[in-house]
Amino acid sequence: MGMNGIEKILAHHSKEKTVRPGQIVEASIDLVMTNDATTALTCDIFKSQLKAEKVWDASKVIMVIDHYTPSNSVESAEYHKRMRDFAAEQNLRYSYESQGICHQVMLENHVVPGQLVIGADSHTCTYGSLGALSTGMGSTDIAVSWVEGKLWFKVPETIKIVLNGNLPRGVYSKDMILRIIGDLTAKGATYKALEFTGELIDDLSVDSRATLTNMVVEAGAKFGYMAPDEKTLNYIKERGREPLEIVKSDNDAEYEKVVTYDVSDLTPQIAHPHSVDNVKPISEFAGLKVDEIFLGACTNGRFEDLEIAADILKGKKVSSDVRFLVTPASKNVYRKALDTGLLRILLDAGAFINHPSCSTCFGATQGVLASGERLLSTANRNFMGRVGSPQSEIYLGSPATIAASAIYAKITDPREVI
Repeated sequence: MGMNGIEKILAHHSKEKTVRPGQIVEASIDLVMTNDATTALTCDIFKSQLKAEKVWDASKVIMVIDHYTPSNSVESAEYHKRMRDFAAEQNLRYSYESQGICHQVMLENHVVPGQLVIGADSHTCTYGSLGALSTGMGSTDIAVSWVEGKLWFKVPETIKIVLNGNLPRGVYSKDMILRIIGDLTAKGATYKALEFTGELIDDLSVDSRATLTNMVVEAGAKFGYMAPDEKTLNYIKERGREPLEIVKSDNDAEYEKVVTYDVSDLTPQIAHPHSVDNVKPISEFAGLKVDEIFLGACTNGRFEDLEIAADILKGKKVSSDVRFLVTPASKNVYRKALDTGLLRILLDAGAFINHPSCSTCFGATQGVLASGERLLSTANRNFMGRVGSPQSEIYLGSPATIAASAIYAKITDPREVI
């Protein structure tokens, strides 16, 4: 009996010939990432509880300041100082500040196919888009990995998601993943893995693939994965990296279940308050007034996302009744959008352009909502109070949907303006 890609990577990193769902393995870690929302607690555990002095490999421990940047309070400034001090003390090779969101930084600079990567952030699952196996973990597990360079993993059951057909005009990978989460529900893949395959995956860009894997945790999944192909290899080669291993599922691999979609008839989707699995077609929300619109996050802050929005907004104006915030996912994305004129288009349309960071998605630094206000966002979560007042509402949609909606200050089907 064969193994799927998730099982193969866990087997290779635990030096097992085969692994099966439910099995506990001790696996070596290739990279460990933390950000400023979690690192201070990890440092406390590392030093006070584990009594550790040195991380196991200073080239594999990566720190990114992205949530509270620039510092917006004395408390966040102290967090950042502790991170800088720890990075200097441990002689960490990679400690990033003002470079963008941790997951985009990892995709651009570090992750390659075949790796096993953990991070102190739930959306670490994003890296499965590059044929790696990655997941978020709590501060205690991260601190232990700093010491040991390995951790225990339970081999998950895997749900195979087969995506066939071509996305219609005005419909994007964000609409697809929202539909999948709506069908699976927020608990439908708890401690399971989602493996994506099919005609659509072959057609999608690396940016669009990352949107799919980024959000698998919203269905409870531990891992999201898709086998690397030429697009994957070109992406890392352009950035000076080589794969650790090209891992593909065996033809006789077993899955908990296989779910097949034909995306040809898919329409734009909206997740409405206060759970990501509250997903319905945009037709059920068309015309709903919104007060703020956000384009960004580790879900949809990449160059392709800005390009989709700019194509819609070129020569048009954002309504004076809405605040339109744009936050590129990284400095590299920002620079490319600047060089190609996308930022000028968005600025001329009436957007606020923010520095690369988690920004309004995290809701702690920019774009905080007042009571009774509605946000339409490309982020990955719409929980109550995530972006300001608990009496506000958050709706999730694609970059095309939010750009079209910015023109009218109400939820608008992008197919009406493309």
